[in-house]
Amino acid sequence: MSIGLLKTFYGSHRWTKCRNAYFVAVYGLCEKCGAPGEIVHHKEPICLNDLKHNIDKVFGWDNLELVCRQCHELAHSKRIDGLTFDDNGDIVFVETAAQMDMKRDDE
Repeated sequence: MSIGLLKTFYGSHRWTKCRNAYFVAVYGLCEKCGAPGEIVHHKEPICLNDLKHNIDKVFGWDNLELVCRQCHELAHSKRIDGLTFDDNGDIVFVETAAQMDMKRDDE
């Protein structure tokens, strides 16, 4: 979908209401790792045609999951070996879960 359509959809009252209700229903925790959740993610990506003809896919809770930013990036394959993109699109280093676990073990 185009950026304009995405902004319109994700800014809509209907999506915001659905997102907020889902967020509360799963206790605000990432369904992948248990960290605080940030993004209500469509497990199966949606397209413009779905907005018009497949509302269950768009708003159905069976196609949604709450994830943290790290798990969302992993779902979209934006993160490779501790690298990700910041809000400006620049590549930045971030610790992987395994690296954080290793640090905790050393303490």
